[in-house]
Amino acid sequence: MKRVLTALILIPIVMCAVIWGPSWLIFAMVTLVAMLCYREYCGIAAGYGVARLGPVGFAAGLGVLALPDNGSIFLTVVALAAISLAMRSEELAEVLPRASTMLLGVVYIFGTWKCGLQLRDTSPYWLLFALAINWVGDTGAYYVGKNIGMHKLAPRVSPGKSWEGALASVVSAMAFGVFYLHHFFPELSTAETVAVSGLANISGQLGDLAESALKRGAGVKDSGTLLPGHGGMLDRVDSALFTMPAVYVYLRLMK
Repeated sequence: MKRVLTALILIPIVMCAVIWGPSWLIFAMVTLVAMLCYREYCGIAAGYGVARLGPVGFAAGLGVLALPDNGSIFLTVVALAAISLAMRSEELAEVLPRASTMLLGVVYIFGTWKCGLQLRDTSPYWLLFALAINWVGDTGAYYVGKNIGMHKLAPRVSPGKSWEGALASVVSAMAFGVFYLHHFFPELSTAETVAVSGLANISGQLGDLAESALKRGAGVKDSGTLLPGHGGMLDRVDSALFTMPAVYVYLRLMK
């Protein structure tokens, strides 16, 4: 019940903000969510013995969100700074793990949300699509997997997921995507709507599994306790972190 109530509160807020919110509000919301996600990521990293990532990762992440689209040079600077700062560790064996963990977190969290901002600049309905298709897919996977799921999808990473649920997620997401995209982007062909919907959903499922793998390796069940019934913010948006870049790259390639 907590999970349903949390979703009923958050989803309308997100939808209204994405569609009608001014750019500054979207940037502020994305920044807040990304900061919360990175904080939880740091907690997961601590489970691997990589502690005290410090404020540099947050500052670098803000730079990724705020700077222009071409951030390859900036990320190079971040990588070099991460190595330099990690050298302050008393144990030099911690230099590479700390630097690489920080850089991965910046790309994994802030880089993916940067793609979300780019989608919103393209059209609010593309960002909403990248978010909503995971909500629909998760719902289909939950009910089908709960009732008829028999074959484990990734038992070492997420024992509760099944191939039946994963297939239901793809099918429900494609059905939603065809309807949604034909409505908001009538210039797209049916084949294109099916392709981008399938890509978005599969990417989202990989994102879910990726975060589960990180948590299982760290020995934690949830990334946090911020959202009742969902766990942490990272638990709630793990699928979107893979879907937003996938949809963004698809649109760039199709131009």
